[in-house]
Amino acid sequence: MSKTILNTNQAPAPIGPYNQAVRYNGVLYISGQICLDPVSGQLNNADLAMETRQVMENLKAILNEAGLDFGHVLKTTIFLTDMNRFAEVNTIYGSYFTGDYPARETVQVSALPKFVNVEISMIAAG
Repeated sequence: MSKTILNTNQAPAPIGPYNQAVRYNGVLYISGQICLDPVSGQLNNADLAMETRQVMENLKAILNEAGLDFGHVLKTTIFLTDMNRFAEVNTIYGSYFTGDYPARETVQVSALPKFVNVEISMIAAG
């Protein structure tokens, strides 16, 4: 049983006392990602579609660093500040999977880091 810390410069650096991901016994736990551009460090949130794509690209970069892809994802949690915008996020989120969807919950919250609209965390194995 070993714990491995995983970070990549292809995803935004953590903005607090946490790591991008931790692998334990073959399971990868990815911290919630927001729409920070890993190159500029700026929010990529001109609209909700762009924001969601950036979140998914950040998650993809972390999965890739671990040698995984979206097909390895077991569970996700989506945090939204407005559940009325769920369909917009869901369309983009779903486009990153090929039909073998993970388990998921979506939760409305009052606020997210840097006051973004969406944050997504994942658990993957492989």
